Amino acid sequence: MTAIPPFPELLSLIVGRSAALRDAAAAGDLTARVPGCPDWSVHDLVAHLGAVQRFWAVTVALGDDSGPPSAEQRGDREPHGDLLEWFEESTRAMVTALRAAGPEAPSWAWWGTSGAPLTAGAVARHQVQEAAVHAYDAQDALGKPEPLPAAVAVDGVAEFLSVGLGSLGAWPHRPARVQFQAIEGPSWTLDLSPAGATADPAASGEPVTRIQGTASDLVLALYRRIPLEDVRVDGDRSVAEQLREWSKAD
Repeated sequence: MTAIPPFPELLSLIVGRSAALRDAAAAGDLTARVPGCPDWSVHDLVAHLGAVQRFWAVTVALGDDSGPPSAEQRGDREPHGDLLEWFEESTRAMVTALRAAGPEAPSWAWWGTSGAPLTAGAVARHQVQEAAVHAYDAQDALGKPEPLPAAVAVDGVAEFLSVGLGSLGAWPHRPARVQFQAIEGPSWTLDLSPAGATADPAASGEPVTRIQGTASDLVLALYRRIPLEDVRVDGDRSVAEQLREWSKAD
């Protein structure tokens, strides 16, 4: 199991990846289609992440883990004025709320069934991935996709397995153990069963499927941004294909 980056580093990564998205959007055409989200233009992508960041700014500031903010509390999250300036304000509002709350402050989040904590720190951790993958989307629309930074990608694998997959409920296929191996060194094990997805399970039995690549490619394959052919799959390939179809993360 890899260590989660410290809270101040998570905030810095959110700022950096959000800036990377803005830079890519500014350098390209806001009407260009986004390969990873084919129903969206770059404008839609920026508007989506800005609205997401404003949602979490409000949610974290409330300090209540019992439920999401009401529609009235959420307020107007539609872009106004210059899109990229509005987006920069969105990032600033969320990071300010996170910093003011601190990592242990309670916060509602959609992943309660995963066992991941309902805290501002967990929100920050996930928002690193949200900003990073969508920055990749904007770069991809520009025709210049860049790998996710190592600090983002290594934790991104662990976060996806434990939080994203851990929230999906029962695995609908034959039970399986999958190993993810990053070329940079870290590895992760995932058990898939009627009980759901369990990351870093107790040692018991060999994986039926091994997926290997850079940490960035592992994250991008899990988020369906690159094809499975871009990573190495050994063993039962059908499990890897079922896993991608099951997750369908945006």
